[in-house]
Amino acid sequence: MLNKVSTILECSRVFSLPMTIFSWIVVFIYSALYSGNIKYGILALIAISFAHMGTNVLDDYFDYKLLIKQIDFDKKEYLKNTQKTKCRYLVSGMMKESDLIILALIYLCISGLIGIFFYLKCGTPVLYFAFMGGLAVCLYSLLSRIRLSEITVALAYGPLLFGGIYYVMTKTVSWEAFVLSLPTMFMTVVLLYIHTVMDYDYDLKEGHKTIANTFDSQFDSLIVLKILLCCAYISPIMLCIFDIADWQVFLSYITIPLAMDLYKSMYDYSIDNSSVPEKKWFHYPMENMQNIKKLNAESFMIRMYQSRNLMIYFSLFLTLGIILSTI
Repeated sequence: MLNKVSTILECSRVFSLPMTIFSWIVVFIYSALYSGNIKYGILALIAISFAHMGTNVLDDYFDYKLLIKQIDFDKKEYLKNTQKTKCRYLVSGMMKESDLIILALIYLCISGLIGIFFYLKCGTPVLYFAFMGGLAVCLYSLLSRIRLSEITVALAYGPLLFGGIYYVMTKTVSWEAFVLSLPTMFMTVVLLYIHTVMDYDYDLKEGHKTIANTFDSQFDSLIVLKILLCCAYISPIMLCIFDIADWQVFLSYITIPLAMDLYKSMYDYSIDNSSVPEKKWFHYPMENMQNIKKLNAESFMIRMYQSRNLMIYFSLFLTLGIILSTI
């Protein structure tokens, strides 16, 4: 039973769920400070979390269907690739394709039912946010193959998530919520982009067209990472310019050393993709490390954890800044 639950959590990519939770917490606190409905905000988190996991499961399903169509695909050889854990549970037979479809439907049905509730309670604008979010879920796997994954995630974790949650909590569509989304939106895209940089060779082999592999090498692709990180740290200025928050949001700048450390880590990876970053106290939490060591996937997963945790700390300090702005 525990093994089955562990496998379900793996294929749902639960380790990436904090990108949803900590994006949500920024707009949740902001909306709550403006007398937003806290219960609706928490219910919205449940909906977007299940939508996120449903998207992950569907993405793996479609990736697997394309993977097994490759002429040179060999299960044994694929499983020897200790870094690429995506679809491993399908390739190894731990789960069936039908299991994945059922799991995705359960996730998306839960999310959809909550969406119907919000439509009945909050009105028509919910449909617009739900429709755009549904498109992102259904088309993500396709869009990720034509260099649009970063744009899709930016829209989903920016205006759609922030605008939707602010609306169900306050029953108001606000441009301020869209501007508020910019800092965490950029930091969330950083997480996705780092994944595609490390998947550079695999994506090329499997026919994925990403922004990262438009460059001649992984090293060259790091210029986009620089731009995204700069945008993440410049965007809090916009919150002050538009009087959404005060100077306290610059508490998020405490995480700049972590961002520099992450960039250095990715630079090392572009030179030697087997290099394992030295683990420092601010890299944690890093769960499931025993299993990751068994798979020899430390090089890949530690960097994923670094980028995820940077996003977490950045969001928390930004949220603290928003709270202090109202005192």
